[in-house]
Amino acid sequence: MNRSQLSIIIALGTTQTLAWASSYYLPAILADPIARDLGVSSNWIFAAFSASQVISALLAPRIGRQIDLVGGRSVLSISNLLLAAGLVLLGFTTSIPLLVVAWLLLGVGMSAGLYDAAFAALGRIYGDAARRSITGITLIAGFASTVGWPLSAWGLETIGWRNTCFAWAVAHILIGLPLNLLMLPAVKRAKAVAAAVKPHIPIDRTMIILAFVFAAAWTVTGAMAAHLPRLMEAAGATTTQAVFAGALIGPSQVAARIFEASFLSRYHPLVSTRLACLTHPIGAAILGLAGGGAASVFAIFHGSGNGILTIARGTLPLAIFGPENYGYRLGIVGAPARMAQAAAPLLFGLLIEAMGARVLYVSSALSIAALLALFLLRKEPPRPEP
Repeated sequence: MNRSQLSIIIALGTTQTLAWASSYYLPAILADPIARDLGVSSNWIFAAFSASQVISALLAPRIGRQIDLVGGRSVLSISNLLLAAGLVLLGFTTSIPLLVVAWLLLGVGMSAGLYDAAFAALGRIYGDAARRSITGITLIAGFASTVGWPLSAWGLETIGWRNTCFAWAVAHILIGLPLNLLMLPAVKRAKAVAAAVKPHIPIDRTMIILAFVFAAAWTVTGAMAAHLPRLMEAAGATTTQAVFAGALIGPSQVAARIFEASFLSRYHPLVSTRLACLTHPIGAAILGLAGGGAASVFAIFHGSGNGILTIARGTLPLAIFGPENYGYRLGIVGAPARMAQAAAPLLFGLLIEAMGARVLYVSSALSIAALLALFLLRKEPPRPEP
């Protein structure tokens, strides 16, 4: 890895940490105080957040296509402006309609500024050799919640939720925008291809399987991110055990990504993706046999799989289809996953009320279904006959 590539990884890892911390991870800390200030249920905040995920999913193919055409520098830089504008609007929110508009704007910014856009940017720069760079930025941004939650909580206690939103917006302008604008290289021939005809990407068997795999996996990811402590308590863990288990998710993700970079990178991404789909059911089985005292073990297994799946979302389509139209294809494949991730917290919240810890049967079944689907994939898509 040369110095230029390392600089890009560090820059993108930093901007991804900022983007995730100030958008996706924001409601966990600020939803309740925003709701109290507006005099509404916190469900309104999470509903607006889910709407932002939907708009992000709908825009993903268009964003990916734009990165294929002109590279990631302009798109990721614009995402900083969009996220900053959404955060400022959120900070000024005094009503439900304004809240919804703010989160929809944040959804547009997330579509242009989170992992899929960063992966597409790296694919545009490095082509088939982008796997190491994709792993590198996820190693850094894997600490987004570890950094973001304490900073948002500290801001809430010291300057209030509104000024915390403004502070995150300032960070996008002073940190995120310069890094994306100055550190990402301009793409050669971008102007020449900017008027290119929209490619025809057939929604074939391989595309459908990949979309299903990531949708099933990200349903589990979204559900566990929203409900893991509550679910561990339902399985018999104490509150302390449940909170500690939740704290292990981030380090487990990063440890698994280091393992992927140092060992699994010598194999096709299908191998690491299959392994990642196994870890959640194994953790659930251990939790079912040992009870709530094994909450931390479950968290380690689930977090490890989730850490590798994040990388696979970028590396598996690249390995199968190659770098041509990579961003556009990534947007198409990832759209169902984003939709599923948006619906998962509400769906699993209802299931937990009805089933308690037995909802892990559902999440494990989804993971196993994704694993079985992966065995239907070839390492390369079938080539059309001449």
